[in-house]
Parts: sequence; structure tokens; C-alpha cells
Amino acid sequence: MFDKRFYYLIKIQYLGYRFHGWQKQPDVKTIHLMIDRTLKYILGNIRFKTLGAGRTDAMVSANEAALELFIYNAPIKDFDEFLALFNHNLPQDIRALSIKEVDNKFNIIQDSKLKEYHYVFSQGQKNHPFCAPILSTILEPLNVELMKEGAKLFEGTHNFKTYCYKATDNGEYYRTIESSEIVDNAIYTANFFPEKSYIFKVKGKGFMRNQIRLMFGCLIKLGRGEVTLAYIEDTLKADSVEVMDYIAPASGLILHAVNFE
Repeated sequence: MFDKRFYYLIKIQYLGYRFHGWQKQPDVKTIHLMIDRTLKYILGNIRFKTLGAGRTDAMVSANEAALELFIYNAPIKDFDEFLALFNHNLPQDIRALSIKEVDNKFNIIQDSKLKEYHYVFSQGQKNHPFCAPILSTILEPLNVELMKEGAKLFEGTHNFKTYCYKATDNGEYYRTIESSEIVDNAIYTANFFPEKSYIFKVKGKGFMRNQIRLMFGCLIKLGRGEVTLAYIEDTLKADSVEVMDYIAPASGLILHAVNFE
């Protein structure tokens, strides 16, 4: 018997602090596990599967992430009702934002045009513990103005092998960064946040394992005076064999948006 499939794009957001990333793993709580567990509960005997637009690491959050839902034989008839039921049963640190129907030509991995990541940080002081889930505290004073110059060096098409965790000699490490900048944080606010904080904003189509955290780790070293702007330029050259030895903490990283238009 032929099983008819229905295809849906769902946008979600989540606080990743208590999860071991997106991907399902044995014996730990992950975002994908909780999504599928909730769908199984609300869909009952209806057969389904889900596929994410990408993976986030343990403790990484998302303001807007995306997944594709495949449902067999029984289409969703009322999107508002579905979202309300889905959100009612999801854990409080995961929320579904929207749902729309797509066709069988849609590919959630290939069709994402641009992803924007934010790394939220402050420097030079110990922050309120409530900041920990979404803001990384760099205790040492940093030269943020120099870091802003360094961030711009990542823009364009470069060899990012230095900024791929456990890179091998067989991978494809050329990536294009559409924009890379450090700006004052006016997006994520709370009364317990430090008076001054910043966002490292990066936009691109695809990123390698831990790439942004390694890029920001390099910028932290730049802000500390441990490396120079020339060092960053050298790490992006075709013949670079440098291995970045410092990875920024995970909890400051947020997948801000995924664009499919």
C-alpha cells in the first residue's frame, strides 16, 4: 500500500543550557529527543519522522531553529490547533514558533539560505549567575575594539580549517562568511545583565563543527594580546596548518535565525 506523505517546516526556539545538544544520544536529554517524544504523544498512532536544519552543541541555544516534519497518511488540518497542542506539551525551555506546509522538493538542509549566529559575551567582571545560560563571562579585560577589527577579517571566502574541531586532511574547509562583526548587545537584556555586553554576529550558509566557538576563541586571544591581527590573517590562508587551541564556552552561543527565502 502506498503511504502518502505530508511535509511541514516548523520553526522552534529553545534554551540549550540543560540539553546535550540537538542530536539524539543514548541516556541523555537532547532537543531532538524532546521534540520527537512530544510529537509521538500528541500524534498518537500517526507515523512521522523529523529532520533538523542542522545540529547545535550541548548548552547552545536557539532563538530560531528549524525542523522538517514528515507525516504519513494523516495531514495536519488546523495549524493553530497543532501549535497550541505542541507547545502545551513541550518542556518550558522549548517553544514552537510557526508551522507551514512545504512540498516534497523541499530539503531542510540544502534549502537553508543563510544562518545567523550570535555569541553574547561580557568582559572584565564576574556576572550574576542568572546570566550563565546565554551570556559568556570573560573575566579578563579584553581589547574589544581590536577584537572588532579581528572579526571583520573572517568575512569573505577563506580556508577555515584552523577553525574546525578535529579537522582531517580530507575535508572541505573553504567557507564563505557573509558578515562577521562585534556590536554592542541591544538584543538580549535582563535586569541582572551587566551594564555593558557585546554580540559577535556571524552570517553564512553553513558552518563546520565548533567553527564559531573556535573563531571567537581566537578573538578572545586577540583581545587578551596573545595573538595579532596578522595571525588571524595567516590562519585563513590556503596553506595554513595552524590548529586553534582555545574554544569559547558553549553557553554564549545562540542560533539567532535560519532563512529559507
